[in-house]
Amino acid sequence: MVVTICSHNMPSDLEQRPYNLYRAGPRSLRARLRGEQEEVGLPDPGKPDDDGGYRRYRAGRRGLWGGRITLGRVLIALAIAIVSWLLLSFVLFMVSATQQAGTIPAAAKAELTSGGNMLTSANTVLILGTDQRPKTGPGSKEPGSDYNDAGSNSDTIMLWRVGGGVSRRLSIPRDTATDIPGVGVAKINAAYSAGGPALALRAIKQFTGLQINHIIIVNLAAFPKFIDAIGGITLQTDKVCSTISGGTADGGFTLDLSAGVHHLSGEQALILARTRENSCNPAENDLTREMRQQQILNAIKSKLTSPTTFFRLPWASWYAPQAIRSDMSGLTLLSLFAASEIGGSAPTQVLQPSGSEVLPGGGDALTVSPSAVHNAVSKLVSG
Repeated sequence: MVVTICSHNMPSDLEQRPYNLYRAGPRSLRARLRGEQEEVGLPDPGKPDDDGGYRRYRAGRRGLWGGRITLGRVLIALAIAIVSWLLLSFVLFMVSATQQAGTIPAAAKAELTSGGNMLTSANTVLILGTDQRPKTGPGSKEPGSDYNDAGSNSDTIMLWRVGGGVSRRLSIPRDTATDIPGVGVAKINAAYSAGGPALALRAIKQFTGLQINHIIIVNLAAFPKFIDAIGGITLQTDKVCSTISGGTADGGFTLDLSAGVHHLSGEQALILARTRENSCNPAENDLTREMRQQQILNAIKSKLTSPTTFFRLPWASWYAPQAIRSDMSGLTLLSLFAASEIGGSAPTQVLQPSGSEVLPGGGDALTVSPSAVHNAVSKLVSG
């Protein structure tokens, strides 16, 4: 006898039970940083959902790259962030420096002598600050402002010997009498107004007997922005009561500092650098101003090496090239900054006059003996 078994209503062991698979939604940034991760795995028997399907969740402590968070991974992430920050700062610096290229006349570049890499050899850099005023912003409304570079006087004249582990400076008072080529005996700052940076270079080389490798002309309009970009500078001063061009009320500047340590903004640093007459100390003069300018440069250098400046580095990198006009390319400027850090803070040195004389065209000028010039230059070069 043959028995036929009908299996229409009987479940088969081979029959697959229906499962609903669910994928977790996008995790929040906070969950990602904590390392939380939801995964859909194999069904978890015994925990059906409302539809009879099964859903399984597993929470894991995973890092941004799918692995567990470890100290090594955290350090790698930190290193990548630091390198990216430095790379951004480098790109901004190079772009800003490229925009400033070509601002030094070819005639001035012809007066310069190649000095080699400043990381390994000492170069002589001439720093000039003119009395040209910006057309907008602080100082733009000063009475009698000269807005053109042509005809401006170089109120700041500083020689910087830097590179190969050396950093020394020498300031030359602007009223120092010298024989300017093609002009005659006059104040040394008149060379710039008579023939621009090229004649200024020629006159200063003749006066000091030095070959000059690079030139920097400070941009008064951008200088305060650079100081603010690095977070200001800290400087110790005597009591300063300064009124420039009639003070703030007349479109000039006013600065009042008590004796002590001060944190200065960009505008305050600029006023202090320009202060020649201090009503709180009438004995101060242009030589005092030259010393303060060197102290301000040292304060800038100290701030650039401060850990807090790292967080401001992209802004500082952008404004640094804009604060100056120079023959140097972006990479050469970077080597200058690196060389200055290696050389340390430069001691202040100002060329001391021995007397005064009446100029052929009228007016008084300071005189410096040839031996005093020789000794000051020797100290600049050899220490």
